[in-house]
Amino acid sequence: METSIREISDQLMEILEKNRDAEKGYRKAIENTEEASLSRYFERKAQDRKDFNNSLHREMVSSYESYKNDGSFKGAIHRTWMDVKSFFTGNDDKAMLEESIRGDKAALEEYEEILEENTLPIGIAQLLREQKAEIERDLAQHKNLEDIRS
Repeated sequence: METSIREISDQLMEILEKNRDAEKGYRKAIENTEEASLSRYFERKAQDRKDFNNSLHREMVSSYESYKNDGSFKGAIHRTWMDVKSFFTGNDDKAMLEESIRGDKAALEEYEEILEENTLPIGIAQLLREQKAEIERDLAQHKNLEDIRS
């Protein structure tokens, strides 16, 4: 069964929301770490996710229509979890890296799911593949950072 344009648009909106949530999560992590190198890392990742959204939004507007870009309810839960986690761990850098890994794994699932769709516009499909590859690189780097701090 072929997926409708509306269903694809909804999936793309979920990606936009997840990226916005990731950006907010990284910004929250910046507030919770005192280590300068980790703060710079989280800042770079927050900017990456913002850039992901800007690019994807432009592609969506050219392929479909303009959308509002708000954080999702699941993302609000994720940010709240990071707040609680930092409270219980005393702003533990390792815990924030673990949460970053969990968030990136969830993002990869979202990207993989939509990339299975064969009716995506070519520009959007290519952009999503590039962003997915970047998240995979981020995930590897998260794990390396976590190993260093163990």
